[in-house]
Amino acid sequence: MAPGLIARKIGMSRVFLPSGEAVPVTYLKVEDNSVVRFRTSEKDGYQAVVLGIGPKTVKTRKGNEIKKHANQKEFKVESLEGFAIGATIPVSEVPAETLVSITGVGKGKGFQGVVKRYHFAGGPASHGSHFKREPGSVGMRTWPGRIQAGKRMPGRMGNETVTLKHRPVIVCDEVKKVLAIKGPIPGSNGALVYITVEKLPSAK
Repeated sequence: MAPGLIARKIGMSRVFLPSGEAVPVTYLKVEDNSVVRFRTSEKDGYQAVVLGIGPKTVKTRKGNEIKKHANQKEFKVESLEGFAIGATIPVSEVPAETLVSITGVGKGKGFQGVVKRYHFAGGPASHGSHFKREPGSVGMRTWPGRIQAGKRMPGRMGNETVTLKHRPVIVCDEVKKVLAIKGPIPGSNGALVYITVEKLPSAK
């Protein structure tokens, strides 16, 4: 089984299980993941496989042709056996019912106030009120005479790396190279996401 895959978010839908339950899923398009290089214990202190997508051939200043990948991601592995540089990892390496972790960058929402950012209730919206969608008093007394660090204030919202764990794979379509992951996944449609296969707990 592959340690992980690089994919692109397509969108959300739902899948009906044999029991009749409707499960919300996010579809991911898995492009051809190629093994670019290795990390070894002797050289790097750990073992990992670097996967890449979007290969293209470029020429160096000396006229040599080399292959570069648009996006790369490193996945740690316990053993490098079974991997070869240049080999392609198919989507079938992450079958249905596999538990995975999904890492992506959430949608950026720009500079937002406390009502949208932290779900503050705000003040009354009745006539004459001057306290509506504001954070309220934020001051302190003579000591410490400043706003404490971590105070929930207006600021940039979203555009942060988010990792969701223990997400099951509902559908693995080898023909269309598509995975259906249960639940929502951070990022907009077309955004890159990184799938990491979770290790099964060892039996005692």
